[in-house]
Amino acid sequence: MEYYCTESCSSRAGAESYSSSNKSSRRPREKLDVYSSILWRLRELGVEEAWRPGFEDELLAHFRRLPHSYASDMSVEKAEDVLMHKRLLQMAKDPATRPAIEVRRAKASSSNQNCGNSVHSNTLSRVDAQGTAPRSRLRPIYEITISTNDKRKFLSQLTSLMSGLGLNIHEAHAFSTEDGYSLDVFVVACSKEQEAEELKTNLAMEIQKCERSLSPEKHVADANRQEQNGLMHMLKHVDVDFWEIDANLLRFEKKLASGSYGDLYKGTYLSQDVAIKVFRSEHINKALQQEFTQEVFILRKIQHRNIVKFIGASMRPPRLCIVTEYMPGGSVFDFLRKQKDVLHLSTVLRFAIDVSKGMHYLHQNDIIHRDLKAANLLMDENNVVKIADFGVAKIQCQSGVMTAETGTYRWMAPEVIGHKPYNHKADVFSFGIVLWELLTGKLPYEELTPLQAAIGVVQKGLRPKITSYTHPALEQLLNICWQLDPSMRPEFSEIMEILNHIAKLTQE
Repeated sequence: MEYYCTESCSSRAGAESYSSSNKSSRRPREKLDVYSSILWRLRELGVEEAWRPGFEDELLAHFRRLPHSYASDMSVEKAEDVLMHKRLLQMAKDPATRPAIEVRRAKASSSNQNCGNSVHSNTLSRVDAQGTAPRSRLRPIYEITISTNDKRKFLSQLTSLMSGLGLNIHEAHAFSTEDGYSLDVFVVACSKEQEAEELKTNLAMEIQKCERSLSPEKHVADANRQEQNGLMHMLKHVDVDFWEIDANLLRFEKKLASGSYGDLYKGTYLSQDVAIKVFRSEHINKALQQEFTQEVFILRKIQHRNIVKFIGASMRPPRLCIVTEYMPGGSVFDFLRKQKDVLHLSTVLRFAIDVSKGMHYLHQNDIIHRDLKAANLLMDENNVVKIADFGVAKIQCQSGVMTAETGTYRWMAPEVIGHKPYNHKADVFSFGIVLWELLTGKLPYEELTPLQAAIGVVQKGLRPKITSYTHPALEQLLNICWQLDPSMRPEFSEIMEILNHIAKLTQE
């Protein structure tokens, strides 16, 4: 029998904006090419629906509403899967049939067989953290496809509830449509033998509970609610005129980046070059306004050489925007990818010291960044590195721990991925990943999708591979930053001391 495998698993961007596709020699196929191949195959198979008037337009619309990574994952052998995906997405629009779930038994074998030259699988089911293929494939394997409303944090909760049902995720493919729906495909090993229909029923019940927990109508935990109320109270009692700006005085020059809920522009404000983060009006709701308010409050609170300077904000919907100093050097992420070779050790240390100084200042002010990565580190005209993007930053509560998942999978601490209580030491773990980025110039776990990387970090203790040319003291620093036990990770004051000591030694 054949072991179940999927195509171009490593090319998918998953739940975040970064992908290893630009590292691959294989170019993603155009949606139109895939659409044509699928249409031809369905008609060749004699699928009656494929000849129905209007079907061609519907199929093309299906591909257009999904990202390019979806087309890359499809092949003529999966033509009938496309019909199933189309049907589930249609069902997801109706609350009565949402979530829409399809569960089917996948083929499995006790041996690791070649899936063919056209198939490239980097799933965690094939290798463990040490690169060893697991021997046991005796548990029943299922393919689960789920479509529902696309909600923030839902994907990570979905993986957690699967674990709670005794499902070990081997592969994960996550797609979001342009009109706000999700299409998630998982290949899982089940801890016990059960019928696909029974598994489907159990999943539907758990997902409905999960969706209710993410509903805007549901009350948040007392600590979070008190924190939000306190934040709004503080903003009402500050001199708003001091930092609120007139959006009509902003001049937009060019778009620098786009995100899920807004866009970043280069522009000017009162003849000063600035970066303008604009939230799209169609996404503005109560939850987003609270996040926006929190980001403004945090930016107002902080001022440091290694943190992007806050200039002002427009707080009047529908024109919500945050204005900060413009950083002409761009992001460290982009800077690393322009280099033909790895950075000189002195440059790595200078950048790392800048970041550790900024993070030490944040932690001194009880602020956890929660999304520290090279893409959120910007450089000024003198290549001074400054921490940016406080969209998910949070003021640490008095108990010292939090439980809400946030951040970006490749950089996220295991306790955050696993929905366990966490504190400021989650930022230290992320800093370790950033330091590794500076040393290698590579994307963390680039051979895996983001979700596969997250599963590896939690379940297998996966960490980026430290190269042989890494300075021994930096290798030691990486390992202590990546400790599973957060209490074993250093404070940023210690990290600054270590980095400065290494810098001094290498100059002698």
